[in-house]
Amino acid sequence: MKKKRYAGIAFLVAFMVTGTMLGACAAPDGPLAETMEEGGSELSGEGSTEGQTGAGAPGEEASDEGTGTSDEGQKTEETSDEERKTEEASDEEQVLKEENAEGAQGQDAEEKTSGNDWKTNHKKVRGIYVTGPMAGSASMDNLITLVDETELNAMVIDVKNDDGNITYKMNLDSAKDMGACINYIPDMEGLMAKLKEHHIYTIARVVCFKDPYLATAKPELALKKPDGTLVTDANGLAFVNPYRQETWEYIVDVAVAASKLGFDEIQFDYVRFPIGADADAADYGVDLNTYTKEQAITGFLSYAAERFAQENIPFGADVFGTIIGSETDVERVGQNYQTIGGIVDVLSPMVYPSHYANGVFGLDVPDAHPYETVLAALQGSGRELATVGDADRAVVRPWLQSFTATWVPGHISYEGEEIRQQIQAVYDAGYEEWILWNASNRYSADGLEAGDSETEQQGANE
Repeated sequence: MKKKRYAGIAFLVAFMVTGTMLGACAAPDGPLAETMEEGGSELSGEGSTEGQTGAGAPGEEASDEGTGTSDEGQKTEETSDEERKTEEASDEEQVLKEENAEGAQGQDAEEKTSGNDWKTNHKKVRGIYVTGPMAGSASMDNLITLVDETELNAMVIDVKNDDGNITYKMNLDSAKDMGACINYIPDMEGLMAKLKEHHIYTIARVVCFKDPYLATAKPELALKKPDGTLVTDANGLAFVNPYRQETWEYIVDVAVAASKLGFDEIQFDYVRFPIGADADAADYGVDLNTYTKEQAITGFLSYAAERFAQENIPFGADVFGTIIGSETDVERVGQNYQTIGGIVDVLSPMVYPSHYANGVFGLDVPDAHPYETVLAALQGSGRELATVGDADRAVVRPWLQSFTATWVPGHISYEGEEIRQQIQAVYDAGYEEWILWNASNRYSADGLEAGDSETEQQGANE
């Protein structure tokens, strides 16, 4: 999409084949990091869930190592038995399908406008998250019906998931060579055609720096502890080094391939550094005092923005809700809300009430106050992004909680009323878009308004 203010910055770190640092570019003209106000929440303190057992899935520790906050903690309730390898289709068959899909790009291109026009003309997303196994199953029809019958109009579908799997037989040599392609979605071309028939806006979720397949296939890109073992999350899933340009290239290659198949938008997740003692002690191959984590994340997103601008692809990033107003959180995970909001097209903070510690926003148990929690978090978003020029400022599209956080003391059940309260908070904060997260894809019409076929048809033509 549009060239962002950091798109021309050449923050690339060069490495030798051995993995040792060959050299790094000089500091670029202009700051890569925005100055953050002191105070705010920290991942290890107020406003976070670090130290809360089960801040993610029930029975799952709250950090990458079991001691801190995690994306999957913010986004995972349970792991489905469905997510196992299914029978693989032939590479040749998928190549033909993707070649045929390219012929349909003329129609798709009409829905993708260039430059700042996208910001004002794109469909205002009201979506749900869908896993690869669900997207490839007969149950996907139930979700399509739900979208047809309610105000929903979009789906965020796993293309590269938390395990590092590509969820269909992607025609990308680097992914195929490392065996990353799992045929969860046997007919991706057919699925995309069906979703477009139903006027459903499609967003490809691409997990970035948590990637066991890439870490195994290319050990030089893996993030390692001082003893040489891999830095992993609580489930043993390895991270790769966010400083390595080879890592950036692979991630963006996957995203571009998904866009060519027909996805309307790319969404990056785990676009951050891991958290915990092992991650803090890891060898990143650079002097962290000279090349900060924030510079690495900013550099990656700037590189992606430049690549995507060439292909006219809108993209966004998922970020911790707790980074809003917190300099400490920025230093730990490398996500600067204000800076990222000036690079990407869409910024999706995870403002799940269950993931704010007791007392945050003056609330005894934020999970028990869905409206107040989401409203306060998004009001903070508005303050953070106020200094970003309108032409560069990302569309804010928060993730909302569509699950009950049974591990939170004082939690409440999240049914239709609680979901509606969060949606209303989004609107009252001045935003128009949102996405519901349920790791098991268990959604209902409760809390959702009925669909308006005329409105939806107009939205499909935006």
